[in-house]
Parts: sequence; C-alpha cells; structure tokens
Amino acid sequence: MKENNNAVQENRPKDLDLLNKMKNLPGGLIIVPLLIAVLLATFCPQVFEIGGYVTALFYEGNSCMMGFFLIVCGSAINVKQVGMPLYKGVTLTATKFLLGVVIGMLVSAICGPEGFLGIAPFVWIATITNSNGSLYISLSSQFGNATDTGAISILSLNDGPFFTLVALGATGLASIPFNSFVAVLVPLLIGFIWGNLDAGFRKACATAQPIVTFFMTIPIGAQTDINTIVTAGAAGIILGLVSAATAVIFFFTNNILLPKKERNAMGAAIGTTALNSAMTPAAVGEADPSMAQYVDMATAQCATASVVTLFLCPFITAFFDKLMQKKQLGIYSPEGWARYKVDPSVPAPAEM
Repeated sequence: MKENNNAVQENRPKDLDLLNKMKNLPGGLIIVPLLIAVLLATFCPQVFEIGGYVTALFYEGNSCMMGFFLIVCGSAINVKQVGMPLYKGVTLTATKFLLGVVIGMLVSAICGPEGFLGIAPFVWIATITNSNGSLYISLSSQFGNATDTGAISILSLNDGPFFTLVALGATGLASIPFNSFVAVLVPLLIGFIWGNLDAGFRKACATAQPIVTFFMTIPIGAQTDINTIVTAGAAGIILGLVSAATAVIFFFTNNILLPKKERNAMGAAIGTTALNSAMTPAAVGEADPSMAQYVDMATAQCATASVVTLFLCPFITAFFDKLMQKKQLGIYSPEGWARYKVDPSVPAPAEM
C-alpha cells in the first residue's frame, strides 16, 4: 500500500506554487499580471478582443473587479479596535492624507495639470496618500507593538482610490461627481459591515485578496502600451524616492502626536506607496474623463513607485529605530553601560 501511495505521489504533476512565488516577489501580484497584460496588448492585442467572458473580464472588467476589491478592503477594518490602536490609526491616516493633498496642490499650483517631471498632480496624491499595509504589519512585529499592529484596521482605509477621489474633489484638481464617491463608498461599507458581523467572511476576503489583486490588474495592463511602461521608468523611480523620503516626516509627526511611552519608529513605516495604488488612476479616469489621458502613464508610475518604497522603507524604519534606541540608552551614560553588562547584545554606549 505504501509503495502504491508513493507511486501515486510521483505521478502527480509538480505543484508550481505560482501564487506564493508572486506574493514573495516585491510587488509581484501587481507587476507580474501588469507586464503579462502589457506584453499581450502590445504584441497580440487580439487576444482581448475575443469577446464574451474573455473581453468582459480581461479588458473591460476593471470597474467590477475594483468594486470587489473595495469589499475586501472594507472587511479588513475591525470596528472592535479602540483606544490607542484607533488613535494611532487615525493620526497615521490623517497625516498621510494631508501630506499627499499638500504635495498634490503644490505641484498643481506650480506646474499645472501636466505636473512635475511628467507626474500629474493626482498621481502625487495617489502615491503619497496610500501606504503598503502588508509591509506596515511586518515592520510593526519588529519595531512596534500590538497597538501599532492594531492601527492597520484604520490605516486600511487608504487602500484603493477613495481618499484620492476625496482629495481631488476637495481641492478642485478634478471634477469628481458625488455619485462617484457613493459608488466607491458603498462596496467599502458592505465589506466593513459584513466583515465585522461575520469573522468567516473577513477571513475569506483576506484569503481572496491576492487573487482579486491579480485579476484586477490585468484589465489595466490590457489598455496600456509597453512604451508607456518604459517611459514611466525614471519618473516612477523619482516618485518612489519622494514617497520613501516622506517617512522622515511621518516619523517625527507621529512621535509628536503620541504619548512618550508609545513613541517608536513606526511612523516611518508608512513612508510607502501601496502596491494597489496602480489601480487608482483607472478609477480617477473613470470618475473624471478629462483625466483619462494620464491613466496609462500614471498606472506605470504608481507601480514603479510602489516597488521602490517596498525596498527602501524597511531600511529607513530600521535606521530610526536604532536612533531611538541610542537616545533611550543614552550615549556614555551609566544606564547605558548597565544595560550593556546585563545584555551584551545591546550596543555599548561607546559604540553608539
């Protein structure tokens, strides 16, 4: 019997584990389907014109998939998170939103709708206001505490296009109809309400999110030319560097707003661009047709920026964490030497 089982296992096709491989690749769930779709659209565009389910899903399906994605995002917001996690989530979300709006307005005022370095004002807003929630959670396990991790339930609100649409409508940088806000808010609320009433639904949405992200990216890439990706390279890198640099601002503002005992390096952990920010330009273009001309380039720029911040943010957060440890220990202080003698893993004051 054992030999038969071994024979059956040997005859089974090898598990390629493609989904996990893409998840482990920085920005893989967005970059991989985006590149596949762009290549097909450039060299074999007729594959998207088959009609029926193929065209509906892979070429015209962005709006439907975005609605589904917003339900998934809403389900991750836990209403039971109160107290310090709630306070941290609100302050992080608010400061990130406000900075994105300020930068977008400055770019618009100085450079006009064409933007700076070919990066339109709404792209600056989309890039700065969104943050990489998965990376934030990972960093909180090393540089934060349970209240920092709990803040993600509020910080998750900046996933997707909602805050970008709010910012554009409030600043007048785009003409966003009220119905567009409602259209974004309704699926978000559905996910929020259902997720808080049904833990099983929340868990199912968390499991489904990688799949939704993958297939949501394909219609965006299907309408993008490969030349757009190449052209956006330099601008996307600059966008990512600016987004990563905002970690410095968030580090200081977050610690100013927090009680002394809660201060840490986690403010810097939101100096990122969300991997799903690449979907935001399409939502903006749909809400305001005058923005449609920027969508293809903006999509590539946001995708590039997300990868840049994914690499840089952990190093920036670690730097500030080490800086705070030095301050807490005190350079050449008796307390610093006492801690070093008890725990040699703590840097000696003379080495700081």
